[in-house]
Amino acid sequence: MGVVGNVERRPARPVMIYDGDCHFCKKWVARWRQATGGKVDYIPLQGPEKDERFPEIPRAHLEAAVHLVEPDGSVYRGAEAVFRALAIRSSWPLRAYQSMPGVQQTTEAGYRFVASHRTFFSMLTRLLWGRHVERLSYLLTGWIFVRLMGVIYLCAFVSLWVQVRGLYGTHGILPIQEWLTSARVETQTMSSFGKFLAAPTVFWFGASDSTLQWVCGLGTSLAAMTIIGISPALCLFGLWLLYLSFCTSGGDFLGFQWDALLLEAGLLAVFLAPARFLPNLRRETELSRAVVWLLRWLVFRLMFSSGVVKLASGDETWKGLTALKFHYETQPLPTWLSWYAHQLPEWVQRVSTGSVLALQLGLPFLIFLPRRARHLAAWCFMSLELLIALTGNYCFFNLLSISLCLLLFDDALLLRWVPRRWRPCFEERASEPAKVERGASGLALIRVRRVAVGALSLTILVISSMYLFSILHISAPWPAPALKLYSAVAPFRSINSYGLFAVMTTTRPEIILEGSNDGQNWMPYEFKYKPGALNKRPSFVEPHQPRLDWQMWFAALGTYRGNPWFVQFCRRLLQGNPEVLNLLATNPFPNGPPKVLRAKVYEYHFTNWAERQKTGQWWKREEQGLYLPTITLENFRPE
Repeated sequence: MGVVGNVERRPARPVMIYDGDCHFCKKWVARWRQATGGKVDYIPLQGPEKDERFPEIPRAHLEAAVHLVEPDGSVYRGAEAVFRALAIRSSWPLRAYQSMPGVQQTTEAGYRFVASHRTFFSMLTRLLWGRHVERLSYLLTGWIFVRLMGVIYLCAFVSLWVQVRGLYGTHGILPIQEWLTSARVETQTMSSFGKFLAAPTVFWFGASDSTLQWVCGLGTSLAAMTIIGISPALCLFGLWLLYLSFCTSGGDFLGFQWDALLLEAGLLAVFLAPARFLPNLRRETELSRAVVWLLRWLVFRLMFSSGVVKLASGDETWKGLTALKFHYETQPLPTWLSWYAHQLPEWVQRVSTGSVLALQLGLPFLIFLPRRARHLAAWCFMSLELLIALTGNYCFFNLLSISLCLLLFDDALLLRWVPRRWRPCFEERASEPAKVERGASGLALIRVRRVAVGALSLTILVISSMYLFSILHISAPWPAPALKLYSAVAPFRSINSYGLFAVMTTTRPEIILEGSNDGQNWMPYEFKYKPGALNKRPSFVEPHQPRLDWQMWFAALGTYRGNPWFVQFCRRLLQGNPEVLNLLATNPFPNGPPKVLRAKVYEYHFTNWAERQKTGQWWKREEQGLYLPTITLENFRPE
């Protein structure tokens, strides 16, 4: 639009004149005032200051649009005035306005339309932003999230600690020492650093039973320190590295989507955690805000991908809205509330299934809209995760998902639930200006952190886009650098594809292991949490994950030949290994291991109201045949 006038009394710094009687104008001026950080003065046209300083600007012009008076006396109005004022913080909108064809005409037309309908847009602003249009802080949000990450890591490491010898010990089901022997053969031509890049794990230095327990103990200690707030960034990095070490070498027992989600969220949390050695709080907060958006992008991918894979798979239960008719009964470890949910009428199951699809496919896009839309998405996502937690045991997954959803909130909302005596701490930090103190080491650390966040952001956006395109079945000719980047970061398992229950299981096969000393009298092994005895009530076990019980569910969907770990598990039972037996609820052979072992497969179903009232049983079952033929230690290889 260019200069629309000049004034004789030139101000020392830019001055924006706005309509002080317009609620819409006052809200957005508050945001602009925050963005320009005291480098632009804002005065209402109704005040005496305007008439004293700029009497030559007609009042009618000021009522139609904001005006910006520059120190050289030049006067600008409308969209250009806004862009010039905000150029103090970010100049690219002004450059686009001045150089890109059509931007000036489009933005000025848009400004005039909004100015002519300020009442409507004031209502729209209140609907989407609420009372806070200004740029909000995420100090309290980040504070809560970092400590919740400590809680989640605590659950994960304690859960693993009580199982680690039976799963990964020297005489466990999948000894990490055996994995290391194989990995050393595959990487024998690599340097030590190359080996770590190919298989990042601290267990390269050793994987004895005591080492495994020490690593779990160290992870538990670092998680506790994170919760307390002792060097949280450093602790979170250590937690990520230790958990990555287990996931790298843990095989089938540590290959769940929530393990991958914890690694990705955990790596981002390192950059969100307060780095108290940085001297500039505002720059640190700006970096944290960038990480908040990366975590929100993670929430979007988690939710949207989970919805897309359900329809992209072509599964008839999701298409026909009957998936939840089967889900409560056939999921890996149901709770006792699952039994009641399974009894709900079919129309309720269909409505629930449709709601899940609508929530996962539609609401994720609200994440990119103003704050109230994000809040709505967050409440819906958290409600879904809570319902999932009540009707299924998914270890720390639901708590982690809810923690990520908290990042869709801002401090202005969360402070409502903070006791009044604690609020000033966060309110003062959020409004604290950038500190003047500078130091060579401090500035260097700021620059390093900024480069790290920028590189991480670019890497996540590139690789996660590749995953999303794949899920959406969109073929794209990715350039060679992107493919090399994907290969380089893949071993670190910290940028992942998500999507649970793409195909709903409609039956529930269960493996029942039996031992015998004479081949005639067979006694079953009872697991701690998975269905076995028909009168055993499903229980709540989350946030603990009994990983053997979980893998038994997957094994039942295939064959023993497709699950080598299962055969190794049977071998440990025939040996009477105490660490493996500790993973079970009962040992029917306390005086010594059985001589013979076999596995049968049954199809399990929940009982209905009448059957349970009559028998007291939660389950009923039908035998389907042998899963694993009879084996002994002398003739261990099953045929």
